[in-house]
Amino acid sequence: MYTVIGTAGSRVMRVLWMLEELGQPYDHVKAHPQPDGVAEIAPAGKGTVLIVDGTPVSDTTAIIQYLADRHGALTHKAGTLPRARQDGLTQFLLDEFDAALWMAARHSYILPEELRLSGIRNTLRWEFEHSQRVLVSRMGEGDFVMGDAMTVPDLILTHCLTWALSAKFPIVEHRLTGYLARMRARPAWGRAAAHEAQD
Repeated sequence: MYTVIGTAGSRVMRVLWMLEELGQPYDHVKAHPQPDGVAEIAPAGKGTVLIVDGTPVSDTTAIIQYLADRHGALTHKAGTLPRARQDGLTQFLLDEFDAALWMAARHSYILPEELRLSGIRNTLRWEFEHSQRVLVSRMGEGDFVMGDAMTVPDLILTHCLTWALSAKFPIVEHRLTGYLARMRARPAWGRAAAHEAQD
């Protein structure tokens, strides 16, 4: 049994979805890692934490890749060329999709008002649209980012595209629009979303 600590509406959805895809049982503690002594296992006091046999693992990308490796699913084997390509796509999505959305959020409502740069959203939106075109050129021919098999980058991309819609960052590539609809129709996504929404 895994324990996932993280608030609803955050990157915790990536971890819940991965566990649902793997068919693994888990408890979800809807809290920031900071309160009630949880800061001892997550000193930064933010983000998502997975507890495995009493040991905390932080950062959603590290968590979902760990789970994929541990259960031998949704990933290519370490040390192979497909895994190198998978890791490259994961890093691209973090650098170009996740980072733009997070920066926009910081300058919209997270940073103190006097530190926010309202005009930065236009630059980030332009970069996000450009990154979509680059990604489509790197995607495989099948239904998933890498082709015919779902892998870790799919969890990150689907979450980022969902986040983009709520942040009013347009999805300009038709292939990504269809992709997002297919991924969000997966039963495991639906179960994770329902679990995240529960009180």
